[in-house]
Amino acid sequence: IRKQTWTAKEVDYLNPIGFLTAKPVVFLINLSEKDYKRKKNKWLAKIHEWVQKNSPGDIMIPYSGALESSLIEMPEDEQKAYLSENKMTSCLDKIVTTGFKAIHLIYFFTAGPDEVKCWQIREGTKAPQAAGTIHTDFEKGFICAEVMKFDELRELGTESAVKGAGKYKQEGKNYVVGDGDVIFFKFNVGRGK
Repeated sequence: IRKQTWTAKEVDYLNPIGFLTAKPVVFLINLSEKDYKRKKNKWLAKIHEWVQKNSPGDIMIPYSGALESSLIEMPEDEQKAYLSENKMTSCLDKIVTTGFKAIHLIYFFTAGPDEVKCWQIREGTKAPQAAGTIHTDFEKGFICAEVMKFDELRELGTESAVKGAGKYKQEGKNYVVGDGDVIFFKFNVGRGK
């Protein structure tokens, strides 16, 4: 179903049914650690051929569940040393980011003096609805969103430096939240009743 072209009326009819074949697909191919390191397996080419024939355009990620399981048990410094020594990389980040993209999710951050939180929302979500994922009062009483991009914050180092560079923006209710935005929401609880 996901590969077909549907009219808006047909989509409205099909969506509530929740067909499994309408869902986005990412093919995860679990290899032994040895095969993953060699980037070879007797089945890998055949699986790739099948995916290309039966599900063109969908993503296929070979990984090693055994390797990922071992890495989780190791301290970070040991992980890096093991991967470097064996000339391998973990696929966990790729699996997560690919999965997020496949189901059209993005994330944004909120930060206070003592904590940073990450929130997941649908791609294309506007600022008031993003605020509503934190608390419904934030959406009802939304005033504005003060936004900086994570990459700019990382590059410049501090919120003050981002403001100084003119990259700290105040956005209204039509602002579409971007992937990795760091947002401070202003709202009024008395508003929106």
